[in-house]
Amino acid sequence: MIVKGTYFQNSKENPLVYGDVEINNIPRRRLRGEEEKEGVIAESVLVGFCGTDYTLMNMGREGKLKPKFPEGCNRLINGHEGVVWVPSQERFAIVLIRGGNSYDPTRYTEEETYFEYGCDQADGLFSDKNYYNPDMLLKIPDGYVKDGKISLNLCKKLVFSDPYACMIFQRERMEDIGEAQNFRVKMAQYKCSEEEARKIAKKETFDRVCIFGLGTTGMFIGDLIRQKYPEAKIVFVARSEENSPKVAFALKQAGASDTKEELADAIKEKLGGTATVFIGSSGAAIEHEIAFQYGVLGCNGIYNSFSLGPEITVDTMPFGFKNQVIFGSINFRQDHMEEAIQILQNSCYDEIVELIDKDEFTEDPIDAYENKIYAKGAPMKTAVIWNEKYVDRER
Repeated sequence: MIVKGTYFQNSKENPLVYGDVEINNIPRRRLRGEEEKEGVIAESVLVGFCGTDYTLMNMGREGKLKPKFPEGCNRLINGHEGVVWVPSQERFAIVLIRGGNSYDPTRYTEEETYFEYGCDQADGLFSDKNYYNPDMLLKIPDGYVKDGKISLNLCKKLVFSDPYACMIFQRERMEDIGEAQNFRVKMAQYKCSEEEARKIAKKETFDRVCIFGLGTTGMFIGDLIRQKYPEAKIVFVARSEENSPKVAFALKQAGASDTKEELADAIKEKLGGTATVFIGSSGAAIEHEIAFQYGVLGCNGIYNSFSLGPEITVDTMPFGFKNQVIFGSINFRQDHMEEAIQILQNSCYDEIVELIDKDEFTEDPIDAYENKIYAKGAPMKTAVIWNEKYVDRER
C-alpha cells in the first residue's frame, strides 16, 4: 500500500523525506509465546516529535540507519508518539510501541528479539496510515470522543504516553534496586524485620533526588517521584534560565527546587546533603563528573542513566567503598503505558505542547526539525495534527 509520510534513509543530503512510501503488512508478535498477527490499519491523527527522531535523522546523515529499517526496506517511517484512528474498530487508540519475540520486551535477553514502531525495524505514525498488531492498540479513556472526533487537549496529553510510561518504569526500577540495595542497612539502623526494612529502604531511596536535565523525561520522573513520595526533596539541574517557561512549569508540576549552575556544592546545599538518587537525563558528559568526581551521589546511592551518548567513568576505589549502583534502561511495559494514559488524562501537560502546521512540516521536514522543532528556544514539545477530520479543536 502506498501512503504519504515522512521517512528516514541513509543519505547525507536527504536523511528525512516526505512523499509516497510503500508500507507492508508484516506479521508481528506482541510477546514471546503469542502468535504472530497481521496488522490492522490505523490512521494517524496527532503525532508528537521526540528527540529520538532527531537522533535518527542524524544517524541517516552518517549512513548508520540500516539496522533500524524494517525487513526488506531501505527506509524507516518514524513517529512513535501520538493518537491513531482504527477504522475497522471505529475507535481511537494509542499504539503500544515495543513488542517482539521476548517475554518482556523491556528486558529482553540475547536470544530474544524486539521491535519498536517508528524507531526500530517497524514503521511508525508519521504516515497517513499504517499496519499495527491489533493487540498493541491500547484503549483511550472514555468521554473524550464526540461525533467521531477526539478532544485536541486530550490528544496533546496522550502524546506523552510513551515517555511518561518510560518514566513509570524508571521509578519502578529505582524502587526495586533501592530496596534490594539498602534493606540490610535499614534492618541494622532501625532494628526491624526484613519486611519493614524493605519498605523503609524503598521510601528512603527518594529522600534526596538530583535530576540532571530538564527535558520532558526529567520533568516526568520528578513528577512521578513527587506523586508517590511527596516528602522527597528534588533538585533539577538545568541549563535554562531560572525564569524560563520550561523551568517555571517544571517547578509547578514536580514541586522541585531549581539550581542556577552545574556546581556540586550548590546541588548538595539545595538537597541538604548528598543525593540518594542521581538521575542523568541531559545527554551531557558532565553528569557523571558531578555525581562521582565531585561527590554529589552519596554512599549506597543509585545512579540512574537514561541519557543517550555520554560515557560514564568512575574512580573504582571510592566507588567500591561507597557501595554505589549504576544502572541504565530505557523501556516500558504495556501496563506502564496503560497507567500513563490514565494519569495523563487528568494532567495539565497539554499546556506545554505546541502545534506545527502540517503543510509547513511536510514542505521541508529537515528545515522544520533543525530550525523550529529542535532549535534553540523551541517548545518543550511539538506535535502535528496529521488528520484534521478526527480532531475537535474546541475541546
